[in-house]
Amino acid sequence: MPTPEEVCMLGASESPLHDAYDLAMLDLDGVVYIDGEAVPGAPDHLASAAKAGLRLAYITNNASRPAAVVAAHLADLGVPAGEQDVVTSSQAAARVLRDRFGAGARIALLGAAGLETALREQDLEPVRVEADAEAIVTGYDPDAVWRDVMRAAVRIRDGLPWVASNTDMTFPTAYGAAPGHGVLVAMLRRFSGVEPDVAGKPARPLLDETVRRVGGTHPLMVGDRLDTDIAGARNAGVDSLLVLTGVTGLPELVAARPEERPTYLSPDLGGLNEPQPAPEQDGDAWRLGGWAARVAEGRLAVSGDGSVPDWWRVVAVAAWDHRDRTGEPPRVDGLRAPAP
Repeated sequence: MPTPEEVCMLGASESPLHDAYDLAMLDLDGVVYIDGEAVPGAPDHLASAAKAGLRLAYITNNASRPAAVVAAHLADLGVPAGEQDVVTSSQAAARVLRDRFGAGARIALLGAAGLETALREQDLEPVRVEADAEAIVTGYDPDAVWRDVMRAAVRIRDGLPWVASNTDMTFPTAYGAAPGHGVLVAMLRRFSGVEPDVAGKPARPLLDETVRRVGGTHPLMVGDRLDTDIAGARNAGVDSLLVLTGVTGLPELVAARPEERPTYLSPDLGGLNEPQPAPEQDGDAWRLGGWAARVAEGRLAVSGDGSVPDWWRVVAVAAWDHRDRTGEPPRVDGLRAPAP
C-alpha cells in the first residue's frame, strides 16, 4: 500500500485492488458509461470485482436523477447495481441540510426531481424558491426558469444559507459538453458574494455519505476526472484509481497538480482486478515493466516495450517529477500511447 510520502506520485499494491480495499466508490460518466452506453468491458470488470468481494457504490455529482432511476439505468447496462448502491450529490446535499437544520426544515428548492426526492427522504420539506425557508439548495435543472434564478440570487445575497449540490462546470450530453450546474453557481456566487456549502466532488460530503450508506472501512475512489474525482478523494483522505476512459487524456495527466494525482492509474476498470506496480527511478529515467520514461530539454520520451498500463504509469510519474522540479509540465507533442 502507498505510504504518505508517495501520495504525490503513484502508489503500489502487490495484490489486486479488489483484495486491498473493501469498497470502490465509482464515478459514473466516463468510468461506467459514456453518453448512456456502457464503457467497453466495464460490466465484466465490475462483476469480477464484486465476485471477489469488493463492495461497489456508484456515485455521481448529477443531482437531477433519483438514485432509483440511476440504478435502473445501470441494471439495463448489465452493471451489478441496486438503488441502495447509488449515491448522488442530491443525497449528500440533503444530508448536509438535515444535519444543520433538522428534520422538518423548509428548504427552498432550485433543482430537479432528484434533489426534491433526496430532500423528502431526509424528512425535509422542499418549497418554492420564494416561500419562507430556512435554507436554499440548488442543483442541475434543465427546466429552471429565469424568474426562479433571480429570486434565488436575491435571497442568497440577503443571507439565506445556501447549499449547492455540485460545482461541475460542464454536463455531458449527446450533442457535447454543455454548461453544468457550476455555471449557475458561479453566477450566483458573483452576484451575491456568497460561497455555498458544496456537497458534490471535490468537496467531501458525497464521499462521506457514500461510506455511511454503503459501508466499508477502507474505501477506494475510482474516477476519470482529476479536478473532481481525484481531488475529491484527496480531500476525503482516501486512495484513488484514475481510469482513462473519460475526460483525462495525456495532456491532462502530465499536467496534474499534486492535489489532483491519483494513488493508482489504469487504462480502464480492469485495474480493479489487478495488482498496481509503481515505477522506480533509475538515474534520469523512471522504469517499469520494460518501459523507461525521461524528460530531456523539456520533452517527455518513452523507450522500451511492455504493457499499456505500465506505459501510462511511467509517463505519469516522469512527467510529475519534472513538473515538481521545474514548475512546468513536459511537452508531449508526438508522444503516442501503445495500442491495447
